[in-house]
Amino acid sequence: MSNIVEWYKDFMIKTQDPRTEGWFLVSGPGPTLMIIMTYVYFSVSAGPRYMKDKKPYDLKNTLIIYNFIQVLLSIYLFHEGLMGGWLYEYSFVCQSDGYTSKPNSPRMARVVYAYFICKLTELLDTVFFVMRKKDRQISFLHVYHHSLMPMCAWIGTKFFPGGHATLLGIINSFVHIFMYTYYMLAAFGPHMQKYLWWKKYLTIMQIVQFMIIFTHNFQLMFVTCNFPRPLSFLLVVNSALFIYMFSSFYIKTYMKSSKQRKSKANGSSIMSATDATDAITADAIDSKDHDKYD
Repeated sequence: MSNIVEWYKDFMIKTQDPRTEGWFLVSGPGPTLMIIMTYVYFSVSAGPRYMKDKKPYDLKNTLIIYNFIQVLLSIYLFHEGLMGGWLYEYSFVCQSDGYTSKPNSPRMARVVYAYFICKLTELLDTVFFVMRKKDRQISFLHVYHHSLMPMCAWIGTKFFPGGHATLLGIINSFVHIFMYTYYMLAAFGPHMQKYLWWKKYLTIMQIVQFMIIFTHNFQLMFVTCNFPRPLSFLLVVNSALFIYMFSSFYIKTYMKSSKQRKSKANGSSIMSATDATDAITADAIDSKDHDKYD
């Protein structure tokens, strides 16, 4: 056991990137893992049990402010990531992680750290679902995605705050600009629904995002690059899983549901006044239910 502890300490010290050494929550994985485990426990067990006999909280103003802040943070991350390397200096074919001597290197390290902190704040998405009793939106995809991203971001901040893998954060931040804009507008109420016709395209953007990340890292399996191949392989596997899950979500939510609505419409030539009223009421309820699927 003592040998394992010594190996762990030696590994953490020798492989730590000097740019982020000593930064808050970066020294070891313990605090981040505790946050993630607490998040999962609250999301799937403690939170729903606590809210079982309570009325949903009205968090309209909180959601508007929270999503607005997330939009600003996403714009900042996207801009800084481009200016920190990807717009002018980084190579899309192979970008070494040995970049500490470059002028923009500290800037990119700060961006990676800010991205890590943002992944932690985004856990509030699920907390708000629980407090509003939107339990059906707490899917496996949702919890898995929100649990995995902080740990991936911590690894990047601790060991690789620069280089090839940082493109993931740039693309993800770009998608989040639109995603949190949608959530912010939806939080204003049902009267905004007519302006949110582009909801399904957010899922398409997510799928395209992971396809780009998959391709960007998969190419390193075949080229010589001073960037850890095992890390690129893990990103490839993770991207493939997300492509599958988001694609399944899209098919189930938008393609199958659309076919079912058409089938019902064709099978019902006459609708009574009562049925029509029920359908309108159901649509009105559904319009108030703004899903979050990231």
